[in-house]
Amino acid sequence: MTQGNSTVSDGDTAGTGEPLAADDKKEQLETKTTVPQQQESAAPGPQEPEFVHPEGGWGWVVMLAAMWCNGSVFGIQNAFGILFLSLLREFGSVDDEDLRFKTSWVGSLSMGMIFFCSPIVSVFTDIFGCRITAVGGAAVGLVGLLASSFIKSLGPMYFTYGIVFSCGCSFAYQPSLVILGHYFKKRLGLVNGIVTAGSSFFTVTLPFLLSGLLKSAGLHTTMRVLCIFMFVLMLAGLTYKPLLPNRSSHSQTGSRCPPMSQLFNINIWKSIGYRIWAFGIPAALYGYFVPYVHLMNHVEERFGTDASKEVLLMCIGITSGLGRLIFGYVADYVRGANKVYLQVSSFFVIGIMSMMIPLCHVFGGLIAVCLLMGLFDGCFICIMGPIAFELVGANDVSQAIGFLLGLMSVPMTVGPPIAGFLRDRLGTYDVAFYLAGIPPIIGGAVLCLIPWVENRRKKAEKDVVSKEQDVTQTMLGHEKTQEDSGCVFVRTCVKTLQQTVKSIVL
Repeated sequence: MTQGNSTVSDGDTAGTGEPLAADDKKEQLETKTTVPQQQESAAPGPQEPEFVHPEGGWGWVVMLAAMWCNGSVFGIQNAFGILFLSLLREFGSVDDEDLRFKTSWVGSLSMGMIFFCSPIVSVFTDIFGCRITAVGGAAVGLVGLLASSFIKSLGPMYFTYGIVFSCGCSFAYQPSLVILGHYFKKRLGLVNGIVTAGSSFFTVTLPFLLSGLLKSAGLHTTMRVLCIFMFVLMLAGLTYKPLLPNRSSHSQTGSRCPPMSQLFNINIWKSIGYRIWAFGIPAALYGYFVPYVHLMNHVEERFGTDASKEVLLMCIGITSGLGRLIFGYVADYVRGANKVYLQVSSFFVIGIMSMMIPLCHVFGGLIAVCLLMGLFDGCFICIMGPIAFELVGANDVSQAIGFLLGLMSVPMTVGPPIAGFLRDRLGTYDVAFYLAGIPPIIGGAVLCLIPWVENRRKKAEKDVVSKEQDVTQTMLGHEKTQEDSGCVFVRTCVKTLQQTVKSIVL
């Protein structure tokens, strides 16, 4: 009836109830003791089934939620220039140079903290998952922004807006990049392009909303309205349903504390390609953001205060959004398109365009430069996530992105002040823009090593696999030869014995 009922435990009877001979008992006991050992040694360990990305479904909802996250976080951050003038009027005077310097640090601190906190965010994402990290971060950002709306002096604003709000944005932003790899693989480049295009859309449209609110309702009410964006961001984080299995658990170590390998994932640094990438990207960014910070002042100095410099920002924002969609599609669907080389080309073009800014003595030429700069800025941003997934894999991508963003915070903070220092010393931005074009070109040249290193790694892995297969086939052939020799020896002995018996009988 069942396998347990037909098994003989005492070795006295078989399933039919007939007595066993002594030799049969011995053979059965040997079989019962040796077969399980062979099965245990031959059976491979438990293998997890290969994960298949849905490439859609609920993933489209996650994509829209991540798009809202990118738009609201960086839309508010990029619109700080509009809030900046209102902060000056609220806490002093627009003409107060000392107050301008102090107030500018609120926005600089906020943007820098978003990237500086990224390594910590990656650890939280690995331990608690994308959903809890994102929702918790949005809640912290909401508290910081709401508290900033009640501030009556500049000092507390450094903490509420520059630290609390920005740290919450950091915790909400990074999981939006990681969760996309749970739902998409073939379309990951296109989806990243759509998601990151959200920040371009918000950057272009949000200033008009804020300008109207500041004129009609004032600074504090405007900040409270922005809290609605953070509340929606909390709801968006609830859609981040994870699909990939959690890499490690507390039960494996027998402790409530996560293992050190989860707090600091050294696997990402074993990849030579990732190490080159983590060095090349920050190296390129020392000059990358200089045009975005000082372009407006340069336009006023060269073309006068009446020049429509806002058009340049709009050109950069619109073409950056288009670039994220176009190059995201190219990375996924154009055969032979290497994502690293796409990012290299973006750095080369941005570096050359930075050097072209001082050479533009006609405003139309400056518009053309900004259009190209924005287009390839979108290429650089939308390709970051897919490259990280290719270099380290889906299980390690959280800390890979986190540490890269953390390293990016240094050049983002240092580059623009150096350019401002050169402007003060030389009286013009020309040298600053010429020098700003050099780091992106150098960083792009460094990134060219990644495809070569990755091809060598894949070739080495392929050679190791082929050698293992050759060794296995050789061992199997040797065992088969031994088995055949043994069979020939037995047949020879049996034949000789038969002939001997036959001769004796005759």
